[in-house]
Amino acid sequence: MANHKSADKRVRQTAKRKEHNHYYAKTARNAIKALRETTDKKEAEEKLPKMAEMLDKLANKGVIHKNKAANLKSGLAKHVAKLEAAPAK
Repeated sequence: MANHKSADKRVRQTAKRKEHNHYYAKTARNAIKALRETTDKKEAEEKLPKMAEMLDKLANKGVIHKNKAANLKSGLAKHVAKLEAAPAK
């Protein structure tokens, strides 16, 4: 148990921050998974800028590392570029 009032407060702050960061990191993981499962190129190209913005925000807030955000954006861009356009009807 903490011996100082400040240590008690730090424990509370850390737990709150961890829960907050976990929510945003999990949301980002789900969005990345959804983008990777997309097979339509047009839809994926619309989602990619929003995904990049979300990753940049998480990196700026310290939820994920900036290099991790860059690596994820790069991988997603490669995935979208590799997709084929849906056949015209």
